[in-house]
Amino acid sequence: MKGLVLALAAMTAISGCQSPPKPEDMARTSLQTAPADLQLLCAHAAAGAAQVDSAKVLPTSSRALDATSYSVNLDAGGRKYSCVVDTTGSVKSVTPV
Repeated sequence: MKGLVLALAAMTAISGCQSPPKPEDMARTSLQTAPADLQLLCAHAAAGAAQVDSAKVLPTSSRALDATSYSVNLDAGGRKYSCVVDTTGSVKSVTPV
């Protein structure tokens, strides 16, 4: 028991010395990712293209293409798709990858 307490104390001391990553270095905080609502629109469109239940489609990554459109990568029941959607919510394309 005493060894466990010492190990936890050491881990706490070590983790206290490390600084957290900067926001721009964190994967989920990039300002260049597509908003969640646009990712969901792409997921729904990919579900139709893949002929699977939309609950089985997950966005895996996204990025801004320009000021008005995003590319969203999706996994549709194990098959990969790419979707382009604009900021107004218009899905421009859904293609298998």
